[in-house]
Amino acid sequence: MLLKHTTLVLVAATATGASAQELEQVAFGTNWLAQAEHGGFYQSVADGTYAECGLDVEIVPGGPQVNNRALMLAGRIDFHMGGDLLQAFNAVKEGIPVVSVAAIFQKHPQVILAHPGEAETWEELKDLTLLIGDNGFASYYQWMIAEYGFTVEQREPYTFNPAPFIADKRKGMQGYLSSEPYAVEKEAGFKPNVFLIADAGYSTYATTIETMADTIAERPEVVACFVDGSLTGWYNYLYGDSSAADALIMSDNPDMTQDKIDFAKASMLENGIVDSGDALELGIGAMTDEKVRDFYEKMVSAGVLEDGIDWQAAFTTEFTNKGVGMDIK
Repeated sequence: MLLKHTTLVLVAATATGASAQELEQVAFGTNWLAQAEHGGFYQSVADGTYAECGLDVEIVPGGPQVNNRALMLAGRIDFHMGGDLLQAFNAVKEGIPVVSVAAIFQKHPQVILAHPGEAETWEELKDLTLLIGDNGFASYYQWMIAEYGFTVEQREPYTFNPAPFIADKRKGMQGYLSSEPYAVEKEAGFKPNVFLIADAGYSTYATTIETMADTIAERPEVVACFVDGSLTGWYNYLYGDSSAADALIMSDNPDMTQDKIDFAKASMLENGIVDSGDALELGIGAMTDEKVRDFYEKMVSAGVLEDGIDWQAAFTTEFTNKGVGMDIK
């Protein structure tokens, strides 16, 4: 079932002098269950930012049995939260007209965890057995092999259960910056060392806003409104009062709690996941040819992608890089 926060949108619409009938309905599908990493989008629903430019935005949460990207390809939703640029490159390779129009995360939040005292630097991770899932092994771990000399032999499959890592100090484990470190600390009683792969050079954007090429061509004003509203929402969420957005997140995901949200938000701020790099000058959502090309070339060198893909077709800067929302910060 699609989830909709109609009441808040109607309140916002009334406050801005618009009626519900005048708002254009737009659906945005996330790529996982509601969490702080989606906070800026929920913020703009909660405070009426989307409604101010004429959109009634419905957030459609993802999950283990949900494929929102397929729904966008089928025309059932308008926008989708992309994972990273590998998805965008593969869409181009397959001739699928999906275009990234903004990149919320300047850094990919993928991390490697280690026990304190067992690996204090990125290089020392090469001395550990690393628990890496199949998707990670096929993507960023291939880059780790090519760039830093990690080995296939030291990798063991990760089953998304932290127990083997907790029990063995000589194991490292993949994780998500705002999730596994907190879970391990809560469950095992120690704070793991956390290594952000973006800080080691894995230069992809993440949490992108994707839409179809036809949507850009036929409804550019809707794309512009949704992007501007989302970027404004992220500034408000990170630097303002996020309580209403947090309430919506917990409503959509009953397993989410305020302490988890607070940890995730603090982690994003501390590590510059959203607001760093090019975003400091161009605004949250920034994308540049240089960074996209850099990541594409790294993936080709690592054997993750074949050369010859039209990587420039994977994104457009038409709707971003304008400093929208920077005055809020």
